[in-house]
Amino acid sequence: MTASQVTADQLANCDARRICIIKPSALGDVVQTLPILPGLRERFPQARICWVISRSLEPLISGHPDLDDVILYDRHGSWPAWWRLLNRLRSERFDLVLDLQGLLRSACMTWATGARLRIGLETAREGAHLACHALLPDTGRMVPAHLRYWRVVEALGCGHLERRTDVAITRADLVRAGEWLSVLRGARLAVQPGARWQTKQWPVERFAAVAAKAYRKFGFSFVVVGGPEDQALATEFESSLNRFVPAARVVNLAGRTSLTELAAVMLNVDAMLCNDSGPMHLAAALHVPVVGVFTCTDPVRSGPPPGLHELVSAPLACAGSYKKKCPFTGCRHLACFSALDVDRVWLAFQRLVHKSLTRRVA
Repeated sequence: MTASQVTADQLANCDARRICIIKPSALGDVVQTLPILPGLRERFPQARICWVISRSLEPLISGHPDLDDVILYDRHGSWPAWWRLLNRLRSERFDLVLDLQGLLRSACMTWATGARLRIGLETAREGAHLACHALLPDTGRMVPAHLRYWRVVEALGCGHLERRTDVAITRADLVRAGEWLSVLRGARLAVQPGARWQTKQWPVERFAAVAAKAYRKFGFSFVVVGGPEDQALATEFESSLNRFVPAARVVNLAGRTSLTELAAVMLNVDAMLCNDSGPMHLAAALHVPVVGVFTCTDPVRSGPPPGLHELVSAPLACAGSYKKKCPFTGCRHLACFSALDVDRVWLAFQRLVHKSLTRRVA
């Protein structure tokens, strides 16, 4: 019997009462995993569903209507904290565990549960597959990430459900977002010029150049978003944009929002311009049209579901190599940045406007 048959048969006959999702990070991956919760609830209406997640990302899933508990994980926590986590996972007596991280640390968590059914993805590495009874088929690295996670729902026989991303945005979050953006006029464009990898970070002055064109042609105003690590880039973007179009209105929120406040901000903008990043996936999940810039990653494998968005990639053989640092030197160093010029991204932005925002910018 093949692994896929084992997985299908076991999931079809599973009567889990206590379920654990192990997906500690990162922001974009957690956002893309959220749609599986309604599927799990549909398949196991009486089950207690828990999620192991990094402490910094907990607000994103806390209060979800289909989630019963959150187990916090501190990647840089102490050894005693690590052992307490493993002991808690063992004491919960889970029936079904889904390791959707597929790394050594998540494998240790998965193994510690002792669950009678432990399922992973084919992207598992660092020996993580050894802690699982089976891997879901058609979940390899060439499968788009949003589809890999959705395979869980399909395997449970609930693939007919609508993909839905619920984020616990409070009224206070919405009020703060409204106050921050109240000075902006016309259509609003969120811009995130930062990225976690050097090779994902398209030059900030090019973001400013595209934004300046958006202001001149369509009258956009701007809100800059990102984490504390993006503050310097956000300030640079704001300065560059002010040089190009001094009259443009900009609100700089980089490093100032919580995750749920960021989500509330996204609900108050008309589009987003960004690198491949967690905020890109959050915006897309909230049905905000995105122009995504992809240099070292592949827009098909790592981008949001197609249709609403415009995703632009560098026209180079090494594009989509997933290298965190450019392996080339000299004129080839970060050549994907120069190959992906302002005009290509601007054309994508105009396509997005005509496809999704015609009424808003008319």
